[in-house]
Amino acid sequence: MTITAHPHNPAKVLFPDSDSLLIDTAAGVQIHVRVFGEGPPLLLLHGHPQTHAIWHRVAPTLAANFTLVLADLRGYGDSSKPQGDAVHGNYSKRTMALDMLRVMQALGHERFAVLAHDRGARVAHRLAVDHPAAVSRLVTLDIAPTLAMYEQTSQAFARAYWHWFFLIQAAPLPERLIEADPAAYIRDVMGRRHAGLAPFDPRALAEYMRAMALPGAAHGLCEDYRASASIDLVHEQADRDAGHKMSQPLLALWGAEGVAQRCFDTLAEWHRVASDVRGQALPCGHYIPEEAPDALLAQVLPFLQAAS
Repeated sequence: MTITAHPHNPAKVLFPDSDSLLIDTAAGVQIHVRVFGEGPPLLLLHGHPQTHAIWHRVAPTLAANFTLVLADLRGYGDSSKPQGDAVHGNYSKRTMALDMLRVMQALGHERFAVLAHDRGARVAHRLAVDHPAAVSRLVTLDIAPTLAMYEQTSQAFARAYWHWFFLIQAAPLPERLIEADPAAYIRDVMGRRHAGLAPFDPRALAEYMRAMALPGAAHGLCEDYRASASIDLVHEQADRDAGHKMSQPLLALWGAEGVAQRCFDTLAEWHRVASDVRGQALPCGHYIPEEAPDALLAQVLPFLQAAS
């Protein structure tokens, strides 16, 4: 696997002491990562509709304790955005998890912990199930497992997470609407949640808008969701049918003002798919790393530093 420096180093203003790299993980696919810090390896994965920039408020403290690898998921940020296929396998969480395994292996990390938000937490879930020897500990932020959320979809959930059902519509309808005004999509989706746009550093918000306007970004985002409404459900159902659970220690955290709190018994759902679970709500909405960085650090530091 080839590692090269990113020629433009986007978002360096948020992470001044980091290296911005592109790592080949599959034919024609490069994953953008930012690497810095000292200590055991920790992979950080973002959610929709953001990039690795979500970690800018917690990264300095984490970097004092861990070697951080902040990745853009395929389809997002400055990572590759391959064309979707008929069964959405190019964006299955199994495929996206394999990207991350190869990233960490390319950087010399055979075993590592994962801290992941939203869509990234769905990738992390699959990474932990498919590659248990690689993942030592896992923290998920503001999600319940995908299969549980689709099975328990209610009117309240559908109204709050309308984008789940908009983005899975057949191409190119949602792509065309997002591409008409990518900045408006960022503002409207992120700004209509619990705290509005107030929690976001303007530099991070500008980075999310820049990334959403890149060629293929809308398609990659939609394919991520299309996969979760199809092939990802097949994989999670197969795990359930086989009684296959995550074995790693799992810390599940969610926002007390978020949709996961209102619509799901998040901790109970993680107990259904993992054998070693603890967790709680934090005093914030969906965007935990930016809304409540100190509360997040207070939970994740002792968990990640515990012996595996």
